[in-house]
Amino acid sequence: MTPKDLKQRTFDFAVSVAKLIDQLPNTISNRAYSSQIARSSSSIGANYRASQRAKSSKDFLNKLKIVEEETDETIYFLQLLAAINENYVQLIDPLIYEGVEILKIIVASINTTRRNMAK
Repeated sequence: MTPKDLKQRTFDFAVSVAKLIDQLPNTISNRAYSSQIARSSSSIGANYRASQRAKSSKDFLNKLKIVEEETDETIYFLQLLAAINENYVQLIDPLIYEGVEILKIIVASINTTRRNMAK
């Protein structure tokens, strides 16, 4: 996967999460979790884009670690939303899957960068 492809994929993921949020019932817990997940899911793509403009390998690695944290946080909040919105699990589960896939890519990139820096 090229950096351009991952940029688009993280953008599409944030859009999909936003569309999910708009469909959920307007409850106190949904509003709280949706607010948090809107920030974390959009932060994935924003920080990945920033990583592509990193000034050094160390800077690149630090930015990717932020992407990792934001992706993991997004997955967590998607799981919370699925637990309290059982009627929406069919919409939420594919987003959890995509979040996990993005996380795997980012972790692999972090590991590769660390190996390259150690050389």
